[in-house]
Amino acid sequence: MATNRRALLKQIGLGIAGIGFSTQETFASDQELFGDFQADPIPGLRLSSNENPYGPSPLARQAFAKYSNASNRYSWTLGPALIAAIAKKTAVATENVLLGAGSTEILDLVCKLAASEKGNFIVGFPSYPYWSITAETAGLKKLTVPLTVDKKLDLPAMQKAITPETRLIYVCNPNNPSGTVHKRNDLEQFVLEASKTAIVLIDEAYIDFSTEKSMVDLAAKNDNIIVARTFSKIYGLAGARVGFGVATKKRIEQLSEIQSWPNGSTSVASTAAALASLNDLKFVQDSYRLISEARAYTIKELEKLGMIVIPSTTSFVYFSIKNFKKDYFKILETNKIEGTGLYEEEGKWTRITVGTMKEMQRFINYLQVK
Repeated sequence: MATNRRALLKQIGLGIAGIGFSTQETFASDQELFGDFQADPIPGLRLSSNENPYGPSPLARQAFAKYSNASNRYSWTLGPALIAAIAKKTAVATENVLLGAGSTEILDLVCKLAASEKGNFIVGFPSYPYWSITAETAGLKKLTVPLTVDKKLDLPAMQKAITPETRLIYVCNPNNPSGTVHKRNDLEQFVLEASKTAIVLIDEAYIDFSTEKSMVDLAAKNDNIIVARTFSKIYGLAGARVGFGVATKKRIEQLSEIQSWPNGSTSVASTAAALASLNDLKFVQDSYRLISEARAYTIKELEKLGMIVIPSTTSFVYFSIKNFKKDYFKILETNKIEGTGLYEEEGKWTRITVGTMKEMQRFINYLQVK
């Protein structure tokens, strides 16, 4: 039934190549785009969830406004249009793409698919954890593999951890919370070998902040490789909840069978905003540049304060407060900074989201005060 509904939705959208939003339709100045944008009126600094401090993009905001009036309608035409645009951008076929309410829905669906047979799943530690609750609830046993000394996924150790009962291997690349990334060649060797015996789920939420090539090409032709992507990070649509998975036609059909409404989880306004975001190349380029600059500043200043900082290819920074002489978390609380807790007790490792340059300067200033 789910596959039939999915086919129907595709037919409804047949012939729609996409919805155009001119890249000339931007705000009057960069000040309007990047100056004082703050969707959250909460005082202080929100540096906890790796949200893009500059988003949504101007074109996405226009799409939200335009399509909010169409929220009484289902996204039966916009959905296929977004799938077509994603397929074009990632150089795969439309049959290889499944939409979700953020990439977290894709992660959940893959967990449920993998858990159709009892067994275990393998994940690095620390790595993005929330989806694993779904896997454990579905009956899979978690096997964790510590990161390497330089805070990368330990691919050889993960390979050795595979057993005949392994159903799923999770690879977050770049990894959250450590911010490290594996080179395409190294990761490809691991993925191709591991996928011989289990599903390899590659979470590329932060791939747009990296210069490494996506693994979507492998996912489109290997039944045991699935890639999850999101519009939440560099596109600034975390609250809009738009993500997608890339897999073979067979796997997309299987995932569609366990998705209550295949490709129907995103709202009309969110779908339109995601579609518009793909056309706003200037926003993406500016976000990449500004976040990279603020990240470099933050790393440099944290190191001056005696922190051990891991080089990052993401929109956040992972660092150790072991040698910091002050009460780091008390400073956050006193100055209304929403950060994160400890991910690793040994070494006192924590993470901070990279906000605007002004926000990161405020953050560093609070740490510097004697």
